[in-house]
Parts: sequence; C-alpha cells; structure tokens
Amino acid sequence: MKPFASSADLGEKERSLEVLADGVYALTAEGDPNVGAVEGEDFVVCFEALATPVAAREWLSMLREHTDKPVRFLVLSHYHAVRVLGASAFGAEVIVAHEKTRELVAERGRQDWESEFGRMPRLFKEPESIPGLTWPTATFTDRFSIQLGGDRGELVLQYCGRGHTEGDIVAWLPRQKVLFAGDLVEAQAALYTGDAFHRDWASGTLDRVAALGAEALVGGRGGVAAGRDAVDAAIDQTRHFLQVMIREVTAVQGRGGTLKEAFEAVHAELEPRYGRWPIFEHCLPFDVARLWDELSGIERPVIWTAERDRAVWDELQG
Repeated sequence: MKPFASSADLGEKERSLEVLADGVYALTAEGDPNVGAVEGEDFVVCFEALATPVAAREWLSMLREHTDKPVRFLVLSHYHAVRVLGASAFGAEVIVAHEKTRELVAERGRQDWESEFGRMPRLFKEPESIPGLTWPTATFTDRFSIQLGGDRGELVLQYCGRGHTEGDIVAWLPRQKVLFAGDLVEAQAALYTGDAFHRDWASGTLDRVAALGAEALVGGRGGVAAGRDAVDAAIDQTRHFLQVMIREVTAVQGRGGTLKEAFEAVHAELEPRYGRWPIFEHCLPFDVARLWDELSGIERPVIWTAERDRAVWDELQG
C-alpha cells in the first residue's frame, strides 16, 4: 500500500518569492500551497493564509523584506484548512471570502481541519498555534473591489462559478494583468477535486477565468505562469485533467463498473502526463470518489472526515 496521502512527504520545500510587478508578490514552494500579496498606497492585501500562524509568520517575514505596510485585507480564495487556519498571524482589519466559503466553514470547517491535518501533517507547523476556525468578516456574492490608492489601480475579487469548491474566488489586477487564481488553476501541479463541481469547473468557470486575459497567473500550487502562452497552458492543463476524469468515470459508470475500476481507469489515463507532478497520487483517490458521487446525482460534496479519508484511500490505493 502507498503511504497515506502526503503523510510521508516530510522534506522541506525550497521557497521562492517572486516580484511579479511593482508591489505584487508571489511565494511558491515546489508544489506546496502558494500565497501572494499586493501593496496598496499605505496598506497590503494578502492572498491566502497557510495552515498555521507559525507557517504564516514565516511568509510574512519574507514579505517584510519588501514592505512594512500593515495588512488591511486578507483574502481567502476558498475554505480548505491549509489555506485559512494561519489567518490570525496577519492581524488583518478585514478577512474577505465568498459567502459560500463562510457557509462551508460553518458546515464542515472542523471536519476539514481534521482531515487535512491527517493528509498533510508537514504543512501544519506547530498546530497548537491555531486559535480555532477562521471566519471571514466580509463576504460577497459576485464581485468585491479594493481600491489600492495612488496610481496602483484596483484589486478585483471575482466569483467565476463553482469549481474547486462552491465558493472559490480569484484576485485580479486589471492594470498589471496579474491573476491570483487559487486552486481553480494549477500550473504543473495535480488537481485536488474532492470538494469540486467538475462539470461546471471544466466549462463555464474556467472560461470566465480565461476571459480575464491574465499575462501572469499564480495558481494554487506550482510555479508562476509568466506570459500569455504559459497562462493559457495552465488553464488548458487544468481543463484537460478535469475532462479526462469526467470521460473515464462516465464510461465506467455507463458499463456498470465499480468505483475501484473508475479509479484505475482515470489513473491509467492521467499518470503518464501528470504522475510526477506534486500531490498526484495523494489527490486522485479523493478526486475520483467525489466525481463518482457527482455523476451519481449527489449534488453537493460529502463531507470528508479523517475516517472517510482512510476508508477511500484503503479501497482505491490499497
């Protein structure tokens, strides 16, 4: 049996802070969750919060080498624990997320915390530093604009439709043409779709992301996609991953096959292209289990618990 999820991935990753434009920063780390920041005239907007306050403070210490402006806004692209539980480190005046993200925290935040801690223990640096669930203090439905001041333009938080979760948002800088896409797009990293709406994501949601016309894109994991060709490639790769999953699971269900057979079919099709990318083996059992449910008529994702994680893993990766 393969080691459970990312439980055996204990080596530290090399982190890279990139300046994408004046006052626009991205931190990537060899397939670990990406984070970012945008300077306003006299404040900073941070994008994503990492898994613990200790991990977040390490990111902030790197950011402070470039700016000492206070963090006014912390933007959460969606609700997964590794993205949000470090929020207290930022001291942000406002924590912004989609209204559906707040609902998901209320519905399944505790279970998600326990699930992700079991799957990715290395990311939870000093978990005792987490004060509790992270709650947004400002939510929106379609669009939330932050005026950056001076000649810096605006930062637009946009809901593009259901995808990685019910409540994913992107952060778009129209003037600089930089997009923080969260986990709606991955650049050379496998997709996690255990809470996804695959058909919406692969069609209209990604269409709306592509229509923004970004020339630099920071995905949820993987390197920064720099240049329009690289941005298009990251979006196309994300769409292809989803389309292959949908095609293969639909075919297995159509012939009366099993979940295990669907997993094996998807793995066989995706592994040659994506198998060496970060968290591919970790994610795929949970991806296929959710897609199987979705195509079986279960509209909303079943809540992942630590116990359910192990049961699905044992069935599909055993």
